[in-house]
Amino acid sequence: MRRITVHKITLHRITQLGMKPATKTPSRLRVYAAVGMAAAVGLTLSACGSSSPKSNPLSSGGSKGSVIIGAANFYESDVLADIYQQALEAKGIKVTVKSNIGAREVYYPEIEKGALTIIPEYNGALLTTSVDTTSTAATTAQVDAALTADLPKSLEILNPSPAQDADSVTVTAATAAKDHLTSIADLAPFAKNMVFGGPSEFNTRSDGIPGLRKNYGLVFNHFHTTDESSTITFTDLMNGVVQAADVFTTSPQIITDHLKVLADPKNNFAAQNVLPLVYKPDVNPTIVSTLNAISAKLTTAGLLAMDKALVINHAGYSSVAAGWLKAVGLG
Repeated sequence: MRRITVHKITLHRITQLGMKPATKTPSRLRVYAAVGMAAAVGLTLSACGSSSPKSNPLSSGGSKGSVIIGAANFYESDVLADIYQQALEAKGIKVTVKSNIGAREVYYPEIEKGALTIIPEYNGALLTTSVDTTSTAATTAQVDAALTADLPKSLEILNPSPAQDADSVTVTAATAAKDHLTSIADLAPFAKNMVFGGPSEFNTRSDGIPGLRKNYGLVFNHFHTTDESSTITFTDLMNGVVQAADVFTTSPQIITDHLKVLADPKNNFAAQNVLPLVYKPDVNPTIVSTLNAISAKLTTAGLLAMDKALVINHAGYSSVAAGWLKAVGLG
């Protein structure tokens, strides 16, 4: 699960207010960012390039004929909000989008009280940061069941998508081909000769090196500290400094560097499925069915391709959202 320091949060909020992020911001920023830091730089919300104007203050909720969609302060959340917006507007729903809100600690209380109607979420992170910090649910079904049982009465999760932005064990295509690797379990004969790369906390957290040892019996030769699935990680992986690494499953470099994400059949990493979190009093059957139709079509590969278009190709958010909707038959 992604973590980010208070210093990085402050810098991100100062430099990114008023614009879409042009480069990769750690997706799990929504998990651990501090409310106090967001408040310190102000909760000004920016209206940022989508298919219709986006309003700023979190001042009022929606109604059964209109919705307010929120987006956190990283590009993946923005493009998902644009997808929701365009699909709902096509159904005659009036939509306002409030972008660049900040981390979950900022937006979760707002949707709980109805200042937001919909926000794209990640089920595992939502559960363990805002609903039940002690939960050990791992699979999509377990995580969603826990959320359904424990969410406040005003909130509801809709259908989860197959798409996940989660931690993974990833290797180069060459390593995968040489050692016939498709699953984390396949590393068992090779781990003792491999250096594993990841952020420092991966060496000690329960789903990091200890989890890989417990669930798969993997004991690596050495742990090499890299970063949060960003430039250092991919450079070290491609240059052979590390032979396997903790990589987030929607990192565009998976495509550009031709990397192989290994399957996790024992659910070492908890599910992080994309799904809509909604304020129940302000949604109707049309809204629910439209959002569920989006989730049914959204895959990790599709999300990865959109992230690549945004980050690597610098495509526009509205055009990427519209292109995906058309490609899957919803636009």
